[in-house]
Amino acid sequence: MTDYLSLHSRLAQVGQEHLLKFWPELSNDERVELVRDIEELNLDEIKQYFDRATVSMNENGIKLDDRLQPLPEGKLISISRAPVEKVAAYRDEGLRQISNGHVAVLLMAGGQGTRLGFDHPKGMYDVGLQSRKTLFRIQAERILKLEELAEEANAKRGHITWYIMTSEHTVQPTYDYFVANNFFGLKAENVLLFEQGSLPCFEYDGRIILDEKHRVARAPDGNGGIYRAMKRQGILDDMQKRGVLYLHAHSVDNILIKVADPVFIGYCVQEKAECAAKVVEKAAPNEAVGVVAIVDDKYQVVEYSEISAKTAEMRNSDGRLTFSAGNICNHFFSSHFLQKIGSTFEQELKLHVAKKKIPFVDNAGKRLTPDKPNGIKIEKFVFDVFEFAQKFVAMEVPRDEEFSALKNSDVAGKDCPSTARSDLHRLHKKYIESAGGIVHGDVCEISPFVTYAGENLASQVEGKSFTSPVYLRDTRDPLHGHL
Repeated sequence: MTDYLSLHSRLAQVGQEHLLKFWPELSNDERVELVRDIEELNLDEIKQYFDRATVSMNENGIKLDDRLQPLPEGKLISISRAPVEKVAAYRDEGLRQISNGHVAVLLMAGGQGTRLGFDHPKGMYDVGLQSRKTLFRIQAERILKLEELAEEANAKRGHITWYIMTSEHTVQPTYDYFVANNFFGLKAENVLLFEQGSLPCFEYDGRIILDEKHRVARAPDGNGGIYRAMKRQGILDDMQKRGVLYLHAHSVDNILIKVADPVFIGYCVQEKAECAAKVVEKAAPNEAVGVVAIVDDKYQVVEYSEISAKTAEMRNSDGRLTFSAGNICNHFFSSHFLQKIGSTFEQELKLHVAKKKIPFVDNAGKRLTPDKPNGIKIEKFVFDVFEFAQKFVAMEVPRDEEFSALKNSDVAGKDCPSTARSDLHRLHKKYIESAGGIVHGDVCEISPFVTYAGENLASQVEGKSFTSPVYLRDTRDPLHGHL
C-alpha cells in the first residue's frame, strides 16, 4: 500500500494535497482506487497543464483578423472544379497505396449518442435506413468495398487497417458489438481498438476537483488526445510494424464519409503532404464552423468566434467567401508526421479550456452538482497539429456528397437522424441518375457492397426506372431488417 505520508508530500509539492482530505474515512478498496487515480495523474505535468490552459483561456476572445490569411491557391484543390483526369489520377494513386497495404483509417469514436437519446457508442446508432445499418456497419462495408476496388485495379489485395479510438466508457460495448457482428466481414486482426486519455478537471484556482471522496474528477482529453493515446497504446508502433504509411482520420458521426477515400489519399501522396484537411465551402459567412486558414504563417483552424463579422463576410473577386474552407474533422497524416508528433510536438499542443458545471464533493463529503460553471475541463483538438506540418494541403469537397453530421436528436432539425438519412438518400438517388437510371420518389439507398462512390452502377441501373423506396443490395446484404 502506498505510504500516505510520501503521497501527501508529493501532492503538497504541486498544491494538490486536498485530494487526500477524506483518507481516514475511506475503506481499503477506496484507498486503492484513489491512489490509482492519483498515480495516473502525471503530477509534474499537472501544474504546467493548468498554467498553459489558463493562458489560453485568457487569450480566448482575442480576434485574429489582422493575423489571418486564406489558404493559398496552390495549397487547396477543389474536387468539383478540378479536371476529371486529374481526379482519376489521384484515385488510381490512392487505390495503388491501398493495394500495397500502406493505408489505415483512424476512426474517432469515443462519443456516446447521449444527445440522440441513445446511451451506447454513437457508432452503434441506427439512423433509420431501410437496411437498418448502423454507422459502424456502413463504414466497415465501405472499407471492404474499397479493398475490392483496389484489388480489381491492381491485381493485389491489400488490407486497410482500422484503428478505432474509443473512450473508457465506450471501449467494451464497442468491442462486444464488433465481436457480435463478426467484425462486419473484416479480419479481426485488422481492427484495433484503443482508448482516448483523460485529463483532470480543475477549480479556477488550479486545484483538482474530487468527483467522489475517493475518485478524481476527469474528462476525456478531446479528439486531440489521439496523438498521445496512439503513442502510449502502441498504435504508432503497430503502424510501423505493418508498413502503414498514410492515415485517414475522421469522426464517426458523418454518414457520408468516404472512408480511406482514395482520391484524398492519392492527392496527398502526390503532393508529398505530411498533413491535410478535407474542407467544405462555408454555406454562409455566419455559419458557425471553423475555417482552415493561415495565422502568423502557420496553418490552423480558426473558430467562428475568433474572427469579426466583417472578416467572415469578405469575398474574392469571383464572389466566393475569402475564408470559406470549412473544417469537417476529416484529415490525412503521413505516418512519419505522426511519429514526429508523438515524439516531439504532442507536448506543445494547444490546450483549449471550457468552463463547465462539474459535480464535486463538498467539505462534508457530499457529492453536489452545481447549477453554474464551477471549474474547467481541458481539451486538445485534433487539428492543432497543422501548425507543425512542413507540407500541408487541403481538398475542398462537395458538402452534399461528403458531409452530413449526426449530432442532435430530430427535434433540432439539423445535423440529426432525419437530415443524415435524407442526405444519404439524395446522394444515392444522384448516383443512380448519373449512371443512367431514373428514380421516382426520394427514399433511395445503395449498399456499400454495390458501390463505394457511385462507380460501376451503369450495368445495374442504366435505362431502368425505380420507384421509392429503392434499396440496391448485394448478395452479402441480409434480406430483412435488423443486423
